[in-house]
Amino acid sequence: MTRPLALVTGGVRRLGAVIAAKLAGAGYDLALTSHGDGQPDPALAQAIEESAVQWHHFAADLSDTAQAEALMLSVCAHFGRAPDLLVNNAAIFGQDGWSAMDAASLEAHFRLNLFAPVLLAKALVSAAGDSFQPAIVHIVDQRIRNPNGDQLSYTLSKQALAESVRSLASAFGLRARVNGVAPGLVIPTEDYSDVQMGRLNAAMPLGQLPDPENVAEAVLYLARARDVTGQILCVDGGAHLKSYPRDFLHL
Repeated sequence: MTRPLALVTGGVRRLGAVIAAKLAGAGYDLALTSHGDGQPDPALAQAIEESAVQWHHFAADLSDTAQAEALMLSVCAHFGRAPDLLVNNAAIFGQDGWSAMDAASLEAHFRLNLFAPVLLAKALVSAAGDSFQPAIVHIVDQRIRNPNGDQLSYTLSKQALAESVRSLASAFGLRARVNGVAPGLVIPTEDYSDVQMGRLNAAMPLGQLPDPENVAEAVLYLARARDVTGQILCVDGGAHLKSYPRDFLHL
C-alpha cells in the first residue's frame, strides 16, 4: 500500500515540526516546507528515522504567491501524487498595534497567513481531481475568538484565515474537507520568564497552557475525521473562553 502523503508548510521547526512528527508516527510520508534551511528539528528528525517514512524538503517563500502556487506542482512531481493532507502552518507574526499598522505590514501578513493557504488549498483540490478527497487543516489562533489590540496585522490575517474554513468547506463540497486548529501559547519564546509562564498557566481556564503534542493530535484527528468539515478546534487550555487585555507576552 502507498502511505498517505502530508504537506506541512513551515514543517521543519517548532509547532510545524511537532505536527510533522505526529504525522510521521501515524504513517504519513512528508513534504515539508520552509523559507530557509531544511534541517528538521531533532525530535522530528528522530521521528522520521524511526518511522522510515519518505520525506522531502521544499524551500519556498510562500509570501510570494507565484511560489505558493508552484509548490503543489513540485510536491506532486517529486512524490508522483497529490498530498492526502495539507497542513497550512507557516505564518508571520509581527508586533504592530493599530498605530504602527500600515499597508506594508497588512500585505506581508495577509500574503503568508491567508493568500498562501487559500491558494495551496485550491491547488490541492485541483491536483486531486475526482480521484480522492483530501483533507485541509488551517492552523489559526485562539485569539480569533477574543482578540486584543496587539499584533493587529497578524490577528486580522488569522481571523480571515479562520473565516475561510467554512467558506472553502462549502465551496469545495465533497471535493475536500477543510477544518482548522486554533492553538493557544504552545511553544513560548525566550521572551517569557519562568515566573510569567507560571502565571499564564494559572490564568488558563484549565489551569495549564496547551501541549504542542495535543495540537498535533487535533490535526491528526481532523485528517482522519471523514464526517467533519468546516470546523475549528481550539486547543488552548480554554483561553478562547476568556478575554485577555493584552497578548500573553505582555501579561
